[in-house]
Amino acid sequence: MREIGCCTWIFGGEDLPAIAARATRAGLAGVEIHGDLSLDPVVAGAVFADAGLAIWSITPGDADISHPDAAVREAGLDYYRRLIDWSDALGHAPRIGCHGLVGRIRPVSDRDEDAILADSVARICAMAGDRRICFEILNRYESHQVRRVDQGLALLDRVGAANLFLLPDAYHMNIEESDPAAALRAGGDRIGLYHLADSNRGAVGEGHVDFAAQFAALQAIGYAGPLILEPAAPGPDPFSTDKGPGYRDRLEAILARSVRAIRALGH
Repeated sequence: MREIGCCTWIFGGEDLPAIAARATRAGLAGVEIHGDLSLDPVVAGAVFADAGLAIWSITPGDADISHPDAAVREAGLDYYRRLIDWSDALGHAPRIGCHGLVGRIRPVSDRDEDAILADSVARICAMAGDRRICFEILNRYESHQVRRVDQGLALLDRVGAANLFLLPDAYHMNIEESDPAAALRAGGDRIGLYHLADSNRGAVGEGHVDFAAQFAALQAIGYAGPLILEPAAPGPDPFSTDKGPGYRDRLEAILARSVRAIRALGH
């Protein structure tokens, strides 16, 4: 059976022991921790270890690494530099997620921002040493860059770093890919992590994503990593986790239903 976890950022600013308790009750085996540098990584690592939960990966905070303004870009790269140091204190070497500024859906100049992105990602990979960097593929409502697996593969080829992999997400693929399962197969062994939520960003099996096909594709390419759930509670504003009173309880229920649906599919 595959290991299943969730991103911790979905619970907003809830304290880590409460998040660990929710993950355990939902039947999860680990988490993707939010790269909030205000958290003490030693304490964070201990909280999840004490709960018997692995920390497989890190969701980065927002940082604009493809902005044509060098000062903006350097601030983003400095965040990743500090994030990599922060990750060392978690107790092991989790995968580190990477993406551009969420919500920048159009270029801000006539410069080649794809080239700028590739240069920044190459620098992050160099900072990371032998740690895995997983570039997350977003959708058109969150980014104007790298929205499909084929574009992600082109980025990997352009960067040429051995420690760079792709992070496709079933929810984003539902918007951008004509055949998400085929996209996963095309990604092959260059896929380093996988996120999932259904087409409505809700529980697995409660939208129209064909998860049986995607799981078969992951099996075919030999993906051995965890399934990282990243749903949102129902409600307004897709860029805010807070959907009103009780939203964290609703998220916990979504996670539990997702685990049951994944197990029912034989995974």
